[in-house]
Amino acid sequence: MNSVILLLISTIFFLLGYRFYAPKIASIWQIDVNRPTPAVSHFDGVDFVPAKDWFVLFGHHFSSIAGAGPIIGPVMAVMLWGWLPALLWIVLGSIFIGGIHDFGALMLSIREDGTSIGDIASSVISKRAKLIFSIFVWLALLLVIAVFAYLAGKTFMEQPKIVIPSLGLIPVAVIVGLGLYKLKWPSGIVTVCGLSVLTWLLFLGERCPVTLGAHGLPQWILLLLVYCFIASVLPVHILLQPRDYLSSYLLFGGLLLAVAGILISHPVMSSPAFISTTSPVGLLWPMMFITVACGANSGFHSLIASGTTSKQLPNERHARRIGFGGMLMEGFLAVIVVILVTSGFSPSEFQNHVTAKIDPVNLFGLAFGNMTAPLTGEWGTFFALTVLNAFILTTLDSAARITRYITAELFGIKNRYLATLIVVIPAGILALSKDSAQNPLWQKIWPAFGASNQLVAALALLVISSWLLSKNRPTAYSLIPALFMLTTSITALIFQIIHYLAVRDYVLTLISLTLIVAAVFLSSEVFFVFRKTHHSKSFFNFKRGVR
Repeated sequence: MNSVILLLISTIFFLLGYRFYAPKIASIWQIDVNRPTPAVSHFDGVDFVPAKDWFVLFGHHFSSIAGAGPIIGPVMAVMLWGWLPALLWIVLGSIFIGGIHDFGALMLSIREDGTSIGDIASSVISKRAKLIFSIFVWLALLLVIAVFAYLAGKTFMEQPKIVIPSLGLIPVAVIVGLGLYKLKWPSGIVTVCGLSVLTWLLFLGERCPVTLGAHGLPQWILLLLVYCFIASVLPVHILLQPRDYLSSYLLFGGLLLAVAGILISHPVMSSPAFISTTSPVGLLWPMMFITVACGANSGFHSLIASGTTSKQLPNERHARRIGFGGMLMEGFLAVIVVILVTSGFSPSEFQNHVTAKIDPVNLFGLAFGNMTAPLTGEWGTFFALTVLNAFILTTLDSAARITRYITAELFGIKNRYLATLIVVIPAGILALSKDSAQNPLWQKIWPAFGASNQLVAALALLVISSWLLSKNRPTAYSLIPALFMLTTSITALIFQIIHYLAVRDYVLTLISLTLIVAAVFLSSEVFFVFRKTHHSKSFFNFKRGVR
């Protein structure tokens, strides 16, 4: 099939979903443009700060949720099962599950004074549910910080040309933040100046690679953790928000180049549409659904939406375009990635890459470079890897800040410097630790993250459904996706346990079993609340009275 046709069909579905389905979901939350958001009513100049305009916040939100997930996940799914099942799940999952999850988490946090979704579980389910959910998320985020610090450092080692644009963006972002909020410069002028400097940094980085030597990985990791600490404690509008905002333009530019490359060369999808229902990592269902992850749905998104985005939303009128629209934009990115890796190579080249088990990051970079070669020449792969690393860093700093919030909620630590140290130090130890074979220690537990990430999404949807039920609002739109994701995640964990027992990996067996027990406990708590409140018979209604 021609890649342009698939691109057009996917785009039409996303536009229809945003035009017709998103407003339906928004009506459930009763958007009120006159109601002050937490960013306004709880303004503190550090965490609760209304964004100067909605697009600045969209840039932060989109950069934070995107990360490397919608690139690595779809690439792996295409290599294991074929492009057709991956594409179907990305499009339908983004509209009917991911969009509801992200938008629901954002609105729920707004309605609850900007608190995180884990903290909200205490009031709508139980204190025990909040404690288990928060501990589970806290540990998962520590793993994310450790892994992304390692991956960003490794990318600096392997691609020294991206160091200057990646790290140079940090001081540029500070200047942009000061210009927007302290000096009150016009947004357009500040944006153009910031992007101009960023463009210069790209050229400088390509000509002046930076390296710390063959054994410089620990130093890069420590440097990145220091950045995490600074980004977590500084006022959000000084570094985190403007850095993510400028980073979003890198991705928008990458998307435009990729789309232009597809339209110019309009290649056919050269790799198989469908490979098999089985793969080395398991069955199509449930394993493909947790492999694609962020491209269709991700629990990490609810943490961003209820952790940082809700504290910066200037007006509720922007919630749908940021929450629902941000997820659909990420789905569109995942579609582009699928098309790039399945039409950017000849069938033999693709098969050679699969056989050689080439790294998904490098495969994406090569595919992007091939597709955009008429426009970028030899710059394509360099630009793609720069974009990818920029989004790894946005996920890294946002994860650090959110984990600091959860640390404050869990342990009652109000000092943001101390709370951040409690986050960064153990994450750094995990990132730098190695096992007896001198492999990174985090690699032992990372395989369980895919299922646990989707499990967080399922539990977040259950919390959203519980809150809607307590307000006598329609719940089926969020509950059905919650049950699907819960079943998918638990089944995936069961399959993983069988595999881990077969290879005698008792650490991952214990982790996966613990996740299942936590999920079953939290789910039972939710349905106990439903029965206790006498709503269980009508829980699946699509229409309810409004209270």
